[in-house]
Amino acid sequence: MTLVLPPRLTASAQRLRDAAHRRGLRSVQLPTFEVPAGMRADHLHAGPSFADVVAPLLGIAPLEAEPGWLTRLPRELTRREVTLVPIGEAYELRRPAFIKSPNDKTIPAMIYTDGSRLPGPDAVERQAPVLVSDIVDFTAEYRLHLLDGAVYAGSQYAEHGRIHLGPPSVDALAFGTDLLAGYGHTLPSAIVVDVGLVDGYWAVIEANAAWGSGAYVADPDLVLDVVLRAASPAASVSARDLPFIRRPERPDSTPQATSV
Repeated sequence: MTLVLPPRLTASAQRLRDAAHRRGLRSVQLPTFEVPAGMRADHLHAGPSFADVVAPLLGIAPLEAEPGWLTRLPRELTRREVTLVPIGEAYELRRPAFIKSPNDKTIPAMIYTDGSRLPGPDAVERQAPVLVSDIVDFTAEYRLHLLDGAVYAGSQYAEHGRIHLGPPSVDALAFGTDLLAGYGHTLPSAIVVDVGLVDGYWAVIEANAAWGSGAYVADPDLVLDVVLRAASPAASVSARDLPFIRRPERPDSTPQATSV
């Protein structure tokens, strides 16, 4: 089996590559977004823009949560209001909000003082979806790699908005397990979900594609299991996961080198 990697690798991606090699997998790090003629590969670990160009050419099916997944969770699991709207509607916001693209990085994830601060219609189509969230303070944040309805690996990555790496807390793992028990059927079999503490309560931050997410200090061998399922040959995708295959409407025609 072969794992395809983008032109630039983060330390996390390097550890994942090394874990693949220890397992006997081959890796190919492409220097550009061009796929050489005759190249064959089975899995991918890269950012969305790279995946949108390379995965279809190699017959790889990247899995991701539905764009509005977070908005359909009950308030007791998000601890804030989250809506999915066209960016054209978000332009009309006249209050601060945390805004991001649901499954890629088209709209930078950050607090915008109002909708006028978003990238304009010259940069993005007015129908492009964005997640608009109330601003809350996550005192601790954790990344959970989920596989087949279980919390498979995890890592703390932030504290009070600043990078803070460490093992996941027992409570974070328990919250992830409870989330899967109630809502695992609304997610692909391999996915990343970030969770955190808000005013002493556990909350879901967001779902991210495992094939495009860093592992922080989680066990790379366990993370690799999740990544291999999250971006595998299209022919091997189960009926359960078919609705979660990423199908971008229009791949970026002028991609830039990205890292994972």
